Amino acid sequence: MTSTFTIGKHKKKTIRVGGISYDRLPIKTHLITKDDNIVDVCLQATKGLLHKDDILFVSEKIVAISQGRAFPLTDIHPRPLAAWLSKYVSRSSRGIGLASPYTMELAFRQAGTVRMLFAAFVSACTRPLGIRGMFYRVVGCGVNAIDGPCDFAIPPYNRYAKMAPHKPSRVARELKRALGVDVVVIDANDFGVQVLGKSSRKISDRFCKQLFKDNPMGQSNEQTPLCLVRLTA
Repeated sequence: MTSTFTIGKHKKKTIRVGGISYDRLPIKTHLITKDDNIVDVCLQATKGLLHKDDILFVSEKIVAISQGRAFPLTDIHPRPLAAWLSKYVSRSSRGIGLASPYTMELAFRQAGTVRMLFAAFVSACTRPLGIRGMFYRVVGCGVNAIDGPCDFAIPPYNRYAKMAPHKPSRVARELKRALGVDVVVIDANDFGVQVLGKSSRKISDRFCKQLFKDNPMGQSNEQTPLCLVRLTA
């Protein structure tokens, strides 16, 4: 696919982490689909932009989409157990999470029925004690990266639900071999940051979370799912 890539509208965003300044350059891409190859996308998008010690941050969403792990709601048929369990998930301002039969169905597909039910049992036992978040700790498998439809997503993905990317660290290492710089697969939004995969263990999760705490990639119509990070000159 022939596409034009440009630096996003936020040409440069500088942040200090640990007393050191870093430039963050969001990169605009075309609308990624399951027909795209994530390596080709990143190669085209960063052509002529990379410096030796850059780190490329890649939205987990486009990795998952390129892997065919995003589905229109009309193609998702929640099992009765998923519909029932979704009723007991608390909704929040951060998004729908698993409080939808569609996203809950994807969670069952991703984690498996036994793990899901065990996690729900542990959550039911610990929540009355004031211990929250045990469901996601127990279920693992990237279930907390499952996204549902939201009004601010770019169409048609405002009517899609997606699973977490498959083996994101392996994807990050594959991208590093192709690009020659370290790569981090990240789930960043206005409410928090999760690091899903890295090409090097030397890059700490804490560092990544501090870099992206203000979500420089945006989460609406910016369409900048890649972001180069480099030391400020």
